[in-house]
Amino acid sequence: MRRQTLLFALFVSVALSAQRTGVVIVDAPADSTAAKDTVEGFRFTTIDSIPITPVKDQNRSSTCWAFSTIGFLESELIRTGKGVYDLSEMFVVSRTMMDRATYYIRQYGQGSSFAPGGSAYDVLYCMSHYGLVPQEAMPGIRYGSAKSDTLPVHTELDAVAAGYLKALTNGKLKKLTPVWREGLQAIYDTYLGTCPEEFTYRGKKYTPRSFAQELGLKEDDYISLTSYTHHPFYERFALEVPDNWRMDQMYNVPIDELIAVIDHALSKGYTLAWGADVSEDGFTRKGIGVVPDAENGAELTGSDMAHWLGLKAEQRKDKLTAKPLPELEVTQQMRQDAYDRWETTDDHGMQIFGIAHDQNGKKYYMIKNSWGTARSDFKGIWYVSEAFMRYKTNDVLVHKDALPKDIRKKLNVK
Repeated sequence: MRRQTLLFALFVSVALSAQRTGVVIVDAPADSTAAKDTVEGFRFTTIDSIPITPVKDQNRSSTCWAFSTIGFLESELIRTGKGVYDLSEMFVVSRTMMDRATYYIRQYGQGSSFAPGGSAYDVLYCMSHYGLVPQEAMPGIRYGSAKSDTLPVHTELDAVAAGYLKALTNGKLKKLTPVWREGLQAIYDTYLGTCPEEFTYRGKKYTPRSFAQELGLKEDDYISLTSYTHHPFYERFALEVPDNWRMDQMYNVPIDELIAVIDHALSKGYTLAWGADVSEDGFTRKGIGVVPDAENGAELTGSDMAHWLGLKAEQRKDKLTAKPLPELEVTQQMRQDAYDRWETTDDHGMQIFGIAHDQNGKKYYMIKNSWGTARSDFKGIWYVSEAFMRYKTNDVLVHKDALPKDIRKKLNVK
């Protein structure tokens, strides 16, 4: 315990002196001396910031769901006084993909999909049923990219695993052998390493389950929320997206109340795991997420209409995300229409950990991504406007104690 306390104190001390987010644990003060992030056209001042662990790089792997939720749990461990941990994403990936394969086979490959994506709930399920392990116990990388042997590359793994299952489901077999799972597990073990049954960490022996139990995090303390009108509000339903294959039951609330949950959680020191669609033009690779009013693009950018209409699509996008501009007024119906038209998909998981204002006083959410520190102008951190959060949020995962009292009562969350 003393070692964990000293380590935690060291990390917080480093964090308090940091000038940028994303490299060390964040703990920016909420006053006029708060850290500022600046890029051409945007200047952000931190208002509230909750400690996070360093930004990681999922590289060429479809494992954002594991990275974002593991990062969320790491922040929960800091919040609850357990200290700073670096947990293994690939332990969760290996266990989850084996479960997803079993479900796929039981559906004869017809009633579900098999893909390397997942949801925040998959991480909680793994924690409860299989445990967790520290990164050093299962790095999960037996080969990597040319850039570094510590970054995952799952292109081959995903192809081999999918091919194995297709051979079973499309092979016109009358029955399966009892060892098909062993064959698939061998594939994941070959690429990710074997999930440890026992390991030593900080001088103590653990199993994955005993390690998770000592961390003190409980699946029942966390809830998922979403906001769509094709199901009743204040009831639970399984959001109909392919990667919610475990059919996690989410609480459905109006979008205004979902935003209220996010804001209240952050004000009370809780982060959130965030499932979102980042395929929009307004989600840039520079670290910005906005919903600019593109129909009024010429007026907003100060260009004459003839010139605006003559720009290529990529040029218009660059102009609309080059500086703070008025955004669309996002309604509940807009969210629903985008979902029903496949314009909002469940394509990325991240972690919400703070609030900042731009140079005009406009609110943005601070987002920890898993694309490394070189993928944005803010060292792996994104700044996402409230309009974008309203429009492109699929779901959030948060501790139930972070709910505002009135919303918790409406949902009958005990």
